[in-house]
Amino acid sequence: MTQAKILIVEDETIIRASLRRLLKRNGYVVSEAGSVNEAQEAFCLDDFTVIISDLRLPGAPGTDMIELAKKTPVLIMTSYASLNSAVNTMKQGAVDYIAKPFDHDEMINRIKEIEKKYLPQQTACAIKQSKRQQEKTNFCCGMIGQSTTMRQLFQRIRKVSPTHATVLIQGESGVGKELVAKAIHANSKRTAKTMISVNCAAIPESLIESELFGHEKGSFTGATAARTGLIEAANGGTLFLDEIGELPLEAQARLLRVLQEGEIRRVGSVQSQKVNIRLIAATHRNLHQLSAEKKFREDLYYRLKVVELRIPPLRERGKDILILAEHLLKSICKRMELDNFSFSPETMAVINQHQWPGNVRELEHAIERAVILSESHIITPENMDITPPPRPVYLRSDSNELQDGLTLEDYFQRFVLEHQDQMTETELAQKLGISRKTLWERRQKLGIPRKKASAL
Repeated sequence: MTQAKILIVEDETIIRASLRRLLKRNGYVVSEAGSVNEAQEAFCLDDFTVIISDLRLPGAPGTDMIELAKKTPVLIMTSYASLNSAVNTMKQGAVDYIAKPFDHDEMINRIKEIEKKYLPQQTACAIKQSKRQQEKTNFCCGMIGQSTTMRQLFQRIRKVSPTHATVLIQGESGVGKELVAKAIHANSKRTAKTMISVNCAAIPESLIESELFGHEKGSFTGATAARTGLIEAANGGTLFLDEIGELPLEAQARLLRVLQEGEIRRVGSVQSQKVNIRLIAATHRNLHQLSAEKKFREDLYYRLKVVELRIPPLRERGKDILILAEHLLKSICKRMELDNFSFSPETMAVINQHQWPGNVRELEHAIERAVILSESHIITPENMDITPPPRPVYLRSDSNELQDGLTLEDYFQRFVLEHQDQMTETELAQKLGISRKTLWERRQKLGIPRKKASAL
């Protein structure tokens, strides 16, 4: 039986993550978006069994999903429950309405009722489209991103991969340039052949030409046997030259000949041989500036940038930081054969505020260190060795509202909803730094029900 597919449209990362886990535990296939516009751009809305949308979203309201997804039932959820908003929402075409914070069992029961009524109306064609869409969004070899810049990057990768065009990847250290190269190769017509990766900065200048182009026996001192170069080894496949800005000028001239003529000549040889490679180059340096300074061949630069892809640094990726952090945390726990850990609200706040000069690599190492050093399954800023920013940096001067529109009460509510299934009231209070009485009082104020006691 095909699993029902649900789209969550919710801008609050922690609420969205909590709902995602609830749905996955109950056997649903889940996709996510942070706004109506993002959902419309990233997905074919007809592919889903049910769409669960928050009422109040950045940009267009959640009720706009009703008109955009005419063939898919929309369940509206909101923290601003009232009889009037419920009636208005149902009049606009929502199939149901639920108030936040919602009871987990109630949410699942509502979805099952919608499935009974609407699932038979979904065609086999829509299910096939859903599978194709899922494959399309997962093609990027482990890269994750919902921000506009990353979606644009994924789209360009999809377009350039099937071609034979040379690609130049620009980006800071640690952003994942090799991941992009692997994604291009994996989705190209050369995927059955080898991808050879070379870090130009790691090879001594005296050996670079021999490494890339190979050499004949006796061509220089120490050349006791003929050797195949890395370019020749990549014949029929893809050659990825990382940090190409470090390539010596003489090697640049020989590489240019490979791109122009499709042939190489080993060091010490008088004969050329044809090669068929696709070149993908990457650098964190400004090649245009280097060419103007005569430190990089201008003709090679223009040969390389047939298609230029820029990977944004982590600090420019907005909410992708938290999405990526949760993904890395899950992957690290799985690799270390540990139960899943989670971030405290304070940790999520400082992760979001940190500049991450080392980008994804720095984030991954910080999370791995935190998992190793943490005394519990809740990761604190101290575990990650991240200093929280001073209050004026992340709080608005006129309120206790965070820069991304979140309040401290929001963090309290999310933390409780996120962890109350795994933690006792005492543990929740300890992690939040409050008494059990204060925890109870805030539950009453915010309307957060306690979890139901398990039947003996």
